[in-house]
Amino acid sequence: MAHYDLLVIGTGPAGQKAAIQAAKLGKKVGIVERKLVVGGVCTNTGTIPSKSLREAVLYLSGFHQRGLYGASYRVKQNITMEDLTFRSNHVIKREIEIIENQMARNRVELLYGNAVFVDPHRLRIDGPDGDSDHTADFILIACGTIPARPDHIPFDDHTVIDTDGLLALKQLPTSITIIGGGVIGTEYASILATMGIHVTLIERRPRLLEFVDQETIEALQYHMRGIGVTLRFNEEVVSVEAHPTQQVIVGLKSGKEIAATTVLYSVGRIGASATLNLDAIGLAADQRGRLQVNEHYQTTVPHIYAAGDIIGFPALASTSMQQGRHAACHAFGIPFQTQSELMPYGIYSIPEISMVGRNEDELTKNGVPYAVGIARYREIARGQLIGDDIGMLKLLFHHKTHELLGVHAIGDGATELIHIGQTVMAYHGQIDYFVDAVFNYPTLAECYRVAALDGINQLPRPWTPRA
Repeated sequence: MAHYDLLVIGTGPAGQKAAIQAAKLGKKVGIVERKLVVGGVCTNTGTIPSKSLREAVLYLSGFHQRGLYGASYRVKQNITMEDLTFRSNHVIKREIEIIENQMARNRVELLYGNAVFVDPHRLRIDGPDGDSDHTADFILIACGTIPARPDHIPFDDHTVIDTDGLLALKQLPTSITIIGGGVIGTEYASILATMGIHVTLIERRPRLLEFVDQETIEALQYHMRGIGVTLRFNEEVVSVEAHPTQQVIVGLKSGKEIAATTVLYSVGRIGASATLNLDAIGLAADQRGRLQVNEHYQTTVPHIYAAGDIIGFPALASTSMQQGRHAACHAFGIPFQTQSELMPYGIYSIPEISMVGRNEDELTKNGVPYAVGIARYREIARGQLIGDDIGMLKLLFHHKTHELLGVHAIGDGATELIHIGQTVMAYHGQIDYFVDAVFNYPTLAECYRVAALDGINQLPRPWTPRA
């Protein structure tokens, strides 16, 4: 039995960064991984594989060149699952090596096995070589999530799969029905449709991703329909049945029946907390397996923290990393501050979407007088060079003070482009900054100047001078 200053459960983004942060503070750290490979869902079945899949599809389908060479242009006509997993496997292997190297360099001890609480300071680890008990002053729960698999859905991991199962398929489906229009469902729908697979996306709400700027989502939905995605909104699934015709029939409450060779169930994920024996430490997860924490990621047991997907929204790798660092610093009395209101959000659909700050609905609801400036990629030289006629950058700013309040982007490079606006917002900058700044030409960054000028030119004249 060993004693640690910090024990971390889970080697995903939150666990990794918490462990390394504590090690940098000179603490003795152990990190527990229930599988025999590090990285968690992010590296092995979620973020990295799905984004690798996306990059492979973008290249092999010739998506970025279609605006120049026509909608039928493709780098490879017959894309196979082997083509897609080749890139994924390469990237996953490298990421695992990087994580293992980081742990070794920072003297973080890797402990393989399933962690179970014995008491508030003791974990029993059921590893490949038997059980062992370890104690710690502080414990961080960062065990992530697993796909929701309700009993009424007949999963067989072949024709009816969950969100972790797509890359495990031996061959690409010829048609697919995706149940759930959340982030993962939307990403996979657009990615698969880009390859020419017929996709039906079923969502019980009236639109995709209600937390995203409405104009941006309308642009995405328009594009998705254009590449062959059938969007079924305000629909509820009542049955999923496999038929002898090698099709799976999804029945809707409205009476419609949708047939496809494969069904992907993408309605949420649940916290992987069921095996932790939380009762032993006086903690209880909610009905979706998630843990409640305060602003420092402490649970109701002060020396036990939780971070990452296990605490729910926004459940992003980027925010999870920051949460892990924050928790480790707070545990050891190191000041740490995160600008939580300026967390950027990236959705890796095709085209990708990103945003930071507030949207129009929020500003209207709170009575904030705002103006809007828009730049479209088709008006920007760089947009013409890369053949992106979908892209758009939208700036929201205060009508009187000109302070930048929100940035919303769709199109190639949107998740990179957003950080310029994020930086200006962090310093409460005005939209006028973009008018005066010089941007490389031709670049997508030039969208900021065009959008700023568009916004200012729509203000009543004479407009309020900047401070």
